[in-house]
Amino acid sequence: MSGSAKLDLRLSPETEARLQAAARETGRSIGEFVLESAVARADETLVGRTRFALDAQRWEAFLAALDAPPRDLPRLERLFREPSAFERHPRP
Repeated sequence: MSGSAKLDLRLSPETEARLQAAARETGRSIGEFVLESAVARADETLVGRTRFALDAQRWEAFLAALDAPPRDLPRLERLFREPSAFERHPRP
């Protein structure tokens, strides 16, 4: 797709005020803020819905990997056993 498209929105005064305030806080115009926010939300929505194709051999390997028991990861197990930095240094 080349060029650009225009998108018109009807906003309540409250919604417009919220968007203007948020845009101001980020140093953007309301249009920039809305576009950036909408694209980020679209990416979040679509991230897990990408299709991919595998030949029969790779499909079988993929299924085998999904069905395989989890590997032992000693460093990860140790990480979960140790107290976090927040637990080691409680706030007064």
